[in-house]
Amino acid sequence: MKRLFHMSSTVRLRVFLLFAAGYFVSYVFRGVNLGFAPLITRDLGLSGADLGLLTALYFIGFAAAQIPVGVLLDHFGPARVTAGLLVFAAAGIGVFGVSNGLAGLMAGRLLIGAGVSVCLAAAFKASAQFFPISRLPLVNGFTMAVGGLGGVVVGSPLSALLQFATWRQVCFGLGAFTLVVAAAIALFAPRKADAHHQADIVTQFKGTWHIMRSPAFWKIASFPVVTQGVFFAMQSLWIRPFLTDVMNLTPAHSSALVSVLGFAMMFGSVSFGAAARGLERRGVSVYAFCGAGMVLFVVTQLSMVLRVPLPPATLIAAYGVFGGTGILSYAVAARYFPSHMAGRVNTTLTLVIFLLIFGFQVGVGAVLSIWPVQAGRYPASAHVVVWATLIALQVVSAIWYMLPGRALHEREAEAERAAS
Repeated sequence: MKRLFHMSSTVRLRVFLLFAAGYFVSYVFRGVNLGFAPLITRDLGLSGADLGLLTALYFIGFAAAQIPVGVLLDHFGPARVTAGLLVFAAAGIGVFGVSNGLAGLMAGRLLIGAGVSVCLAAAFKASAQFFPISRLPLVNGFTMAVGGLGGVVVGSPLSALLQFATWRQVCFGLGAFTLVVAAAIALFAPRKADAHHQADIVTQFKGTWHIMRSPAFWKIASFPVVTQGVFFAMQSLWIRPFLTDVMNLTPAHSSALVSVLGFAMMFGSVSFGAAARGLERRGVSVYAFCGAGMVLFVVTQLSMVLRVPLPPATLIAAYGVFGGTGILSYAVAARYFPSHMAGRVNTTLTLVIFLLIFGFQVGVGAVLSIWPVQAGRYPASAHVVVWATLIALQVVSAIWYMLPGRALHEREAEAERAAS
């Protein structure tokens, strides 16, 4: 029995490390344009709107692949699908690195987004297969923490690397690293048989349509998808301009704070995951706890816009700690839908989040471009208009999330009947 427990723990650790590494790759690609942006803009003469669209194409590629990826995950399992798609991500960063025009950069960025589209959902799917459901908030939190390390890397470390290497050389290095991670997952990730594995593709797509028509799904998703859309749209591109243009920080200081944000997100993901499990034992639902964390994220944004007299590092750390709390919604969803649909539930949730990230990222660039650039910066008032609009959207979604409704109770009863 002791040997079986040891083997089980070893397998679980392997599952976590391999799929978390895949999500780390995804996160690095998500934010790498933070470091590339000034260099690409200088080399190719891009506008703010061009840069916003270029960076956001990652998210539209990511989002467009979510529905088929969810079906593939539930049909073939996370290991094979993740390893295969990461090869496309490596090809995409190669295309990006050799491109001399906006069209080539856009094609590469789109291919990267599609290639890493599986990483988050695959990690959560694998966790749901190998870990007890009670541990999912914590395990998912650790996965997000590893992803947050990717957010750290695209801050000061990437800025330092770009002092010695060109952005094109960094692209080729990222491509090689991605292939290594893909090979590791293909060779070493354990497989687990699923009783629903042999369901045909048409049946799998019908399951996805059932999720998208579920009032319970949209109740769970309402507030989290908006906060996550805002958080990742800002973290992966527009937070640095806010720091330089509104808070009047130097580029070096802003890069350092981008890394602080990444570390803070790592800390928040693990802390909130652990706290969610502990509070649930005391009768506080993960749904309610997730909502409380997202409210604190909105309060943090409001504090930054109103220039509350706190050190920038404190504000940006709070932004990172509370910004990722909406990810607990994946663990919430796992309680209301059967495990054989986990891949499709996760990818459908991710689809909505990434469509919003794309919209917010492009929208922020378009709105900022209305104002004239002065000495390479946008006016502080332009950023305030953007942030105030995004805060208002989050408040509206919070009201929907917090209003009482029968959808979750009905869905929970359905899930219990299906499990019995």
